[in-house]
Amino acid sequence: MPNRLPGYRPPARWLHWIVAVAVLVMIPAGLVMVQEGLARPVQDTLFILHKNLGTLLIPVILVRVIYRLTHRPPPLPDTIPRWQRRAAALSHGMLYALLVVMPVSGFVRVRAGGYPIELLDRLGLGPWIGKSEPLADAASALHQAAAFLLIAVLAVHVGAALQHALIRRDGVWSRMWPGRG
Repeated sequence: MPNRLPGYRPPARWLHWIVAVAVLVMIPAGLVMVQEGLARPVQDTLFILHKNLGTLLIPVILVRVIYRLTHRPPPLPDTIPRWQRRAAALSHGMLYALLVVMPVSGFVRVRAGGYPIELLDRLGLGPWIGKSEPLADAASALHQAAAFLLIAVLAVHVGAALQHALIRRDGVWSRMWPGRG
């Protein structure tokens, strides 16, 4: 089996890992911050972290999507079955879509709910959306549904990556690793 396949370009790898780390912070923060009985200072800190990191992710995800649309990924090895190629393409498409839906729906939920986004407020950027409980509720429902779908698709993505790294050892994992030479 080949273990040195053509890899992703450095910008693709770094954008992937920056978003991955941020999302892996956002998911537990988002799940914990809404729990009943959580100490208010902890809850407030998690809400502020979640909102502001989500806001910072919007331009990073935009750059990532544009980069992906303008730079084809390296081909998968010929040993990958067709169904796995299709599953990979579908899961990557879903990940990109969810990476856009999550911060946008979160932003709409917060602003339509009349809440601050501290980073944007400090920069003097207005709310951009008027207060609207129906819009906030719809955005909240979308954000929550998309969050659980994102968790599921990420579990499949990470599972497949680990399968390539630890079981198949076919070089697919190393194509995206940031330290690759």
